[in-house]
Amino acid sequence: MDTATLHNMVNKRAANAHAFDLLPEEIKKRSECNTQQFNANTRERFEALPKAQQLQLKILAGLSDFIAMQLCRYKELLPELSAQTIGINPNYHSEIQQYVNAEQNQDEFFKALRKFRHTELAKIAAADMLGQISIASAIQYQSHLADALILMAYDWAVQQISNRFGLPLDKNEQPIPMQILAMGKLGGEELNFSSDIDLIFIYPCSGETKGGRKSLDHHEFYTKVGQKLIAALDQQTQDGQVFRVDMRLRPFGDSGPLVMSHAAIEDYYQEQGREWERYAMLKARVLGEPNKYSHALYALLQPFVFRRYIDFGVMESLRKMKRMIQQEVRRRGLANNIKLGAGGIREVEFIVQALQLIKGGREPKVQVKSLLKALPVLVEMGLILEDECLRLQSAYLQLRQWENYLQAFEDQQTQTLPDDTLNQSRLIYLCQAENWQAVLDKVQQITAQVSREFKWIIGDEAEQHVTDYEHFQLLWGLNKIEDKLDIQLPWLAGDDTESFIRSVHQFKAEMRKRSLGTRGRDVLDKMMPILLRSCETEEVSLAQWRSVSRVIGAIATRTAYLELLYENHGAMRQLVYLCAESEWLAEQLAKYPMLLDELIDPQYIHNPISPQEFASELRQHMLRVNEDDLELQMEVLRQYKQTQQLRIAASDLSGALAVTKVSDHLTHLAEVIIQEVVNIAWHQMVHRYGYPAGTSEENKQFAVIAYGKLGGIELGYGSDLDVVFIHECDIKGATDGNKSIDSRQFYIKLAQRIQHIFTTNMQTGMLYELDTRLRPSGASGLLAIHIDTFQQYQLEDAWTWEHQALVRSRIVFGQPSITEKFYNIKQQIIAQSREQAVLREQVVEMREKMRNHLSKSAQDQADLKQDRGGIADIEFIAQYLVLLHAEKHSVLAEHSDTLRIFKELEKLSLISGAQATALKEGYCLLRDEGHHLSLKGLPLVSNKVKIKSCMQACAEIWHEIMA
Repeated sequence: MDTATLHNMVNKRAANAHAFDLLPEEIKKRSECNTQQFNANTRERFEALPKAQQLQLKILAGLSDFIAMQLCRYKELLPELSAQTIGINPNYHSEIQQYVNAEQNQDEFFKALRKFRHTELAKIAAADMLGQISIASAIQYQSHLADALILMAYDWAVQQISNRFGLPLDKNEQPIPMQILAMGKLGGEELNFSSDIDLIFIYPCSGETKGGRKSLDHHEFYTKVGQKLIAALDQQTQDGQVFRVDMRLRPFGDSGPLVMSHAAIEDYYQEQGREWERYAMLKARVLGEPNKYSHALYALLQPFVFRRYIDFGVMESLRKMKRMIQQEVRRRGLANNIKLGAGGIREVEFIVQALQLIKGGREPKVQVKSLLKALPVLVEMGLILEDECLRLQSAYLQLRQWENYLQAFEDQQTQTLPDDTLNQSRLIYLCQAENWQAVLDKVQQITAQVSREFKWIIGDEAEQHVTDYEHFQLLWGLNKIEDKLDIQLPWLAGDDTESFIRSVHQFKAEMRKRSLGTRGRDVLDKMMPILLRSCETEEVSLAQWRSVSRVIGAIATRTAYLELLYENHGAMRQLVYLCAESEWLAEQLAKYPMLLDELIDPQYIHNPISPQEFASELRQHMLRVNEDDLELQMEVLRQYKQTQQLRIAASDLSGALAVTKVSDHLTHLAEVIIQEVVNIAWHQMVHRYGYPAGTSEENKQFAVIAYGKLGGIELGYGSDLDVVFIHECDIKGATDGNKSIDSRQFYIKLAQRIQHIFTTNMQTGMLYELDTRLRPSGASGLLAIHIDTFQQYQLEDAWTWEHQALVRSRIVFGQPSITEKFYNIKQQIIAQSREQAVLREQVVEMREKMRNHLSKSAQDQADLKQDRGGIADIEFIAQYLVLLHAEKHSVLAEHSDTLRIFKELEKLSLISGAQATALKEGYCLLRDEGHHLSLKGLPLVSNKVKIKSCMQACAEIWHEIMA
């Protein structure tokens, strides 16, 4: 029986026991595995169903892990998903009221909201996969469901905030609502199955709340509502999340306020709105019932989106946007992506949006949000032919159908065709195809058709190549600054255009003074127009251009590097992108041009090797160096570190690595370098003095203790390494070499040699700055001490702050014997009995001293680390609670990283779930912001509303625990 026949048989609900047996083997196996996960109550209900209904559920469980998971979670779904026709009530606004209400406490509300989302999406997915609803209906149901969930979360958020602060009221004492502007596919009511939701929060007017215990201005009130709303939807709980909420489309992006007034919104789009924001606003839709405020908002946005004249300029800007997307697809290696790839969903959207924007100012009929509703209007207006409309509509719906299937398999946001057998089998079955190649052929046929339509209607980017290139040849060829009037740089605003042109002219003048040679000057002149065009593609600002030009200036005398960029446009785009995004990376590339070699393969730079591979890769590098050539070993170590940091930073900037993963990579990189340096130093010392008594190559009786960020697995870019060196050798013994010294002296010299390898400034800079002041007696103590001395000091002489530091310590180099001894000592010290009041007083006193001496906060900017509620406060809370409770809960001494400490404290009920969540999320947010500020070469201070709100929440928890 072929796949199509089987699909039809199942959809007709034939009570045929062979239907399941005839499914592809991979789907059957997954179905059996998923149905075995049913708990007792679910299984009892399942087995009570008629065989035909059991068959339908088993097939659905094989087709979608998401559906199977919801069947496990919610047994009441079994009869609904096994029904002959799955009941979907698209009136979610009334239906949700039966399950969720704004009076519930946070935990109850979050749980109910997630349950409603999961169960209703499971119904949509099941009906879609069984062919009971069209894809057009499915994406509309998903959008209506999202609307209801967002508005219910909004009602709850308003209820929570207004209980304390009252409400914004108009002159008639009626509540003034916040407008939630849905963007993208949600705005067009064509939402993906597992999609982010793009939102913008807007409020009508300024004022103060009334009726609460404390009054707030409207901006502050709506900011709190927005934060609550985002938490209700985005926060991960044991029941999952409702939606990933993306607020980056708001004015000024992540750096902008969370909410803005009508007046501020109007000013922004009139003065600073960019072309891509017009495309985004085309689909913008205010959620909820229309009212006077939503009508007013549409009225002020319309002039920005739709120009009063026929706007053929959108064609060129669209071609530019498409080029940027194609570059991103190539850079991120998004093969088989049915959304962003050639002929994908995005190209259909571009066609429709461009035609809407061209005519929208003159013809209000084309000002519709939905692509499917816009297509017939475009035919009516004579902008496309009817057969073109039908081809685009058919292709769009087919691509969206595949997208929905891919996302419904595991509730994952993906548009990439699968490379695993199970999901390929699922798609083969759902597409009624004979095999995987048939699916690929169908995809290729559809995308090729869309590409042809795009080129026919919009034009090919190749047609614009020469014109764009000549434009920047004109800019680079500028001999007199007075000639600049002929040059337009539309991505720059105001005076920045003239300043940019002047800066390019000055850079060219400086290059004329350099000794580049004939070949070098020729390559530079050919390369610069291409580089300037890359600056346009990345919309490089004046400040970012200066970073780019500084790197080019640093390599200008090295013709090989200029040729590398000229011959490899992908590497050039990478250079512009990295320099624009990170001042720190620009400095690294300017100092060490050899790192430019890493830009040749953009795919590799955005996929750094896993931390587990660092050791073996570094070993391969070091094997090429003579072990007696210390200078070359030191150079190779520095080059390796810089290369890996560049790759990590590029992945960080592209969003491929989360903040914790960035720190993991940077920390593991430091660890393998420490291990290599110790081995190099040991080899040198043994060669000169012989082995200390009782030691060998395998048993050095030496360890490196990591403290601070290294100990906590939280290294950042440019972090120094806090380390202490210990040994367990007999200090009365001596080495066995020709030039014998006592063992204690050997280990002190070993530590000095390690410091030398790390901190010597070479052509490739310093390896890492080492800070050894946390050793017993600080800077006046021995550089390497016996482990017994370390224990005695910690027991008898160490201050409380030194015990706090010990909480974040761990061994990063050391054999099993000395490692075990250290952790026993750590456990003994941390688990000592402490009087709570005394401990609290000492911790608070030390924290205040640090804040007073180290805080770099300015009038409107918070120091991410030292200010109240900052990183140091969060770390001190963790350390204080560990020292206070480890006597009774020894497990607390096992972790050195702050996040796992909070997880353990929550598990032991020593802090509440809400406190743990706020502290962990705050810690990650502040560290993430710190990483990005470091990359931009900026101090760790921020005035972002989100950062200040986070620090305020953490400061309140500090007060609760330490007051």
